[in-house]
Amino acid sequence: MRVFVTGGTGLIGSAVVAELLGNGHTVLALARSGASALAAEASGAEPLRGALADLDVLRAGAAQADGVIHLAFGNDVSSPDALAKSVAEEGAALAALGEELVGSDRPFVAVAGTPYVPGRASTEADPLPTDGPVGGRGRAVTAVLSLAARGVRSTAVRMPRTVHNQGNGGFAGLLTNIARRSGVSGCPGDGTQRWPAVHALDAAVLVRLALEQGEAGTSWHAVADEGDKVRDIAAVIGRRLGLPVEPVPAETFGPLGPIFATDQPSSSAHTRQVLGWEPRHPSLLEDLENIQP
Repeated sequence: MRVFVTGGTGLIGSAVVAELLGNGHTVLALARSGASALAAEASGAEPLRGALADLDVLRAGAAQADGVIHLAFGNDVSSPDALAKSVAEEGAALAALGEELVGSDRPFVAVAGTPYVPGRASTEADPLPTDGPVGGRGRAVTAVLSLAARGVRSTAVRMPRTVHNQGNGGFAGLLTNIARRSGVSGCPGDGTQRWPAVHALDAAVLVRLALEQGEAGTSWHAVADEGDKVRDIAAVIGRRLGLPVEPVPAETFGPLGPIFATDQPSSSAHTRQVLGWEPRHPSLLEDLENIQP
């Protein structure tokens, strides 16, 4: 099928585009800059110039596609206001894409984060959080799933806190970047909290499976590692960079601090059983060995 993809040149998006093209689909990729357009073309996709805030461009992309995959999200999480702006921008984009697909029975795959459930690993049956720093994302993706009642085969692929490739990406990547700047491999709190993780190439397979097979209104978990202790992640980062590993306050991580400090393991048992998804690429702790000093 011809698939319209937002965020197709990012760490996850580039893997998804390659996975789609390698399995017989064609890709129309949103490109917000000339560089992004060139990257999309180089990957084998057709670029569509526009930003996530260009709702008419999004509608046009969805109108000429057999299915839509939304992966784009603003990169600025430097302040609560910047994060809120990114969340609001994504919510408007999802609403515009969804309205274009109403009544078409075409697939619409949106990406969310795995939810946090106190005392246990979250599952695909747990609702997305609708409060907190990124609660708006939960509300927007829940609205996408509700389009199942309006003739859209909408599904959500929930990504873990770290989607990684070659040591880069996600929360672990943010820890690495902060360590390079600060000279300390910082660990929020005592580091016993757990973060789920997945390799980008494995996540891409699940996004494709959701597009091809996911029933309307369903959620799936792209979780390979149910929960790596943050102190273990920080230890690998510190060793690879030759830096000390020390506890640091949650405020170090800006508006994401409360999320960084939370124990949030997640399960993908249902996803594996129903879709036959099986992660095959290196775990997070193995992949972090690719970090270069």
